[in-house]
Amino acid sequence: MLKNDLLLRAARGQEVERAPVWLMRQAGRPVDILGVDAAIIFSDILVIPEAMGLPYQMIEAWGPWFEHTVKNKGDVDRLSIAEVDDLRYVMKALQLAKKGLGDRVPLIGFAGAPWTLFAYMIEGSGSKTFSAAKQFLYAQPQVAHQLLEKITQSTINYLKGQVASGADLLQIFDSWAGVL
Repeated sequence: MLKNDLLLRAARGQEVERAPVWLMRQAGRPVDILGVDAAIIFSDILVIPEAMGLPYQMIEAWGPWFEHTVKNKGDVDRLSIAEVDDLRYVMKALQLAKKGLGDRVPLIGFAGAPWTLFAYMIEGSGSKTFSAAKQFLYAQPQVAHQLLEKITQSTINYLKGQVASGADLLQIFDSWAGVL
């Protein structure tokens, strides 16, 4: 039983004595010093495309960059659906964090939403308009849906693995939903 389950009760829609507090990018910062109501292991959302077979680099002062992007059905066919074992390092981090928390607060797991991952995989990096990703949707709708399905299945596997590794609550980040 968690000593501080405020966030979990609020997420269930139960009445709580105050709004729960947690910081999205608190990774590596002591939960007890900050006095937050949950902890999170923050890894990049792009670990899923990488586990699917599309590696990327993090370029200083630029952000994520995919040398190769998805352009057609052949590219989508070459991608696999990521399994939990493909991301075991994240699962290990969650297990270690859960143990270290000692039931003080819940542990939040997270993943990038399929559209956000799709946009990066098509564009190759961040964008103001994501015009290449939108064009891909219109020009190759069946292939786009095939890619979105592979991303979705990979994300489901990833999130299930996080729950099995100790995550008490899951959050899905859809950074680029606004461009839809």
